[in-house]
Amino acid sequence: MPYEVKDDDGLTHMQRVWVDTMVTSGCSRVRAAEMAGYAKGSGAKTAAFRNAHLPHVQAYMQKRVMDEIGCAALSSVATLARLVDGAKSEYVQLAASKDVLDRAGFKPVDRANVRLVGDMKVSIDLS
Repeated sequence: MPYEVKDDDGLTHMQRVWVDTMVTSGCSRVRAAEMAGYAKGSGAKTAAFRNAHLPHVQAYMQKRVMDEIGCAALSSVATLARLVDGAKSEYVQLAASKDVLDRAGFKPVDRANVRLVGDMKVSIDLS
């Protein structure tokens, strides 16, 4: 196998393209390996299996997934704000408002703890 240049994360160019392809397109590991330039068929299967089990590749994949989630979150915030202000259904407006309040730290109390202090005496006269 020829010498492969690795970047600062320890990934080869093809490993980086493999991860980026899977994360952005959602395709299978084998299909991403083929798209990244690995040999088609069993070569792509072998590369996909090997790459998926390398710790530095897994770390980069996790980072890329979190980056994608962060980008999607921006769009989600805008959608939520639009629903709070402009949804035709009051139910949707209420649900969106509750979601915004919850994420802002204003979640309602799930359960109230009531504590009774003192003595209690119950007397029942059945006569």
